[in-house]
Amino acid sequence: MLRINAGGRSGRYCDGLSRRSFVQVGVAGMASVGLADVLRATDRSSSGSSRSAILLWLDGGPSHMDLYDLKPDSPAEYRGIWSPISTNVPGMDIGELFPRQAKVADKFSIVRSLHHDTGDHFAGGHRMLTAKNMGVSGANNAGKFPSIGAVLTRTLGPTKRGMPSYVSVPVASSIGLRPGYFGGNWMGGQYDPFQTGGDPNNKNFQVQNLNLPKDMTVDRLADRRALVRSLDQISRNIDHSGEFLTRDRFDEDAFEFVAGDRARRAFDIGSEDDKIRDMYGRHTWGQSTLLARRLVEAGSRFVTVHFGGWDHHWNLKSGMESHLPRVDSAVAGLFTDLDQRGMLDSTIVILCGEFSRTPRMNTGHNGKGTPGRDHWGNSMFCLLGGGGLKGGVIVGSTDAKGERPQNRPLEPDHIHATIYRSLGADPALHLLDHSGRPTAMIADPTPIAELI
Repeated sequence: MLRINAGGRSGRYCDGLSRRSFVQVGVAGMASVGLADVLRATDRSSSGSSRSAILLWLDGGPSHMDLYDLKPDSPAEYRGIWSPISTNVPGMDIGELFPRQAKVADKFSIVRSLHHDTGDHFAGGHRMLTAKNMGVSGANNAGKFPSIGAVLTRTLGPTKRGMPSYVSVPVASSIGLRPGYFGGNWMGGQYDPFQTGGDPNNKNFQVQNLNLPKDMTVDRLADRRALVRSLDQISRNIDHSGEFLTRDRFDEDAFEFVAGDRARRAFDIGSEDDKIRDMYGRHTWGQSTLLARRLVEAGSRFVTVHFGGWDHHWNLKSGMESHLPRVDSAVAGLFTDLDQRGMLDSTIVILCGEFSRTPRMNTGHNGKGTPGRDHWGNSMFCLLGGGGLKGGVIVGSTDAKGERPQNRPLEPDHIHATIYRSLGADPALHLLDHSGRPTAMIADPTPIAELI
């Protein structure tokens, strides 16, 4: 990747210059989409909604039985290794490896009766990220519908101009597909998330997908910008539709993104106070989550954070003892930070994966280690908090062995509808597909009433 030099400071910016769109975004699926076109596609801020979302994606499928829905009274082969602990909300117990979250449980709620009934990674990922089935599976894993982040980008756009509406830290990856089910799919690559790349926990972290040619300074970029204006002047003088004035606005936004300070400051996680960085945890997940907070604060609408490695068919104990403390610091740090900054009401936080794991533990696979859990979509969890939603609420329950919802069964539709409602989008909105046929974003646009 190449570098831009700006007044003694350097940062990574985008490559590619053309007459109509002087800068292009170098992300998967967007190699030929101009940044001004991306900003134009995401300009839906007339709704007036100032709320944003951060999705912490547990790629691979986290076990509800080991995180937020423990069953201490079930048979040993079900209840697992860890015990529940009390939180600051009476009656809300979570796993003992979440001591920091236990202190801020009043700021989030847990849906325990979520299900979509598939144990296929790809089918589950597509349903959780798009709310659609559409026949997606391991044998047919292409994305068939735009992700919730893509739809929100199209319908709402960023909360502040000059920032990308949809960002993934450090990658947008669903079961190894990039951007996969996070993408715009049939809506087009301009609705894919901007992927930062790199590791925000590294001392010299820089965004990998923002670049200019190595000999291109901000001053030279401004000169070319002036040239574009001159070349367009004749057409602008005879234009009666306002098209050129509109294009000017988005080219201004694109220039601001590349040459301005807003995005540069947002991505500069090294400028964050050390105490705040420590609160999130000095690891990739914690620092990626902190960067997500910085991005929504700067104006991004929907930011995803990738927490990978949850496919624990065996060696569950070592996997959870590695993963869960990192989740604990990242999630507790995020809710604490949002609350202290006065951002909790304007930022909805979602924590989930494509499915859960079998309530009954296996005994290890072909001698490949200690017991684990296999794929399970019949009972799952989703953590939701902020964004005007009620905290400290348990929605639904599973049966005594954690195998299926016992009451208040909910599906991905209801999670999506709740997010749309929180952000000020209409859950009943229809999109036009390529044939011009209106297609409902979600089949059941009913938000979760207990959280509204």
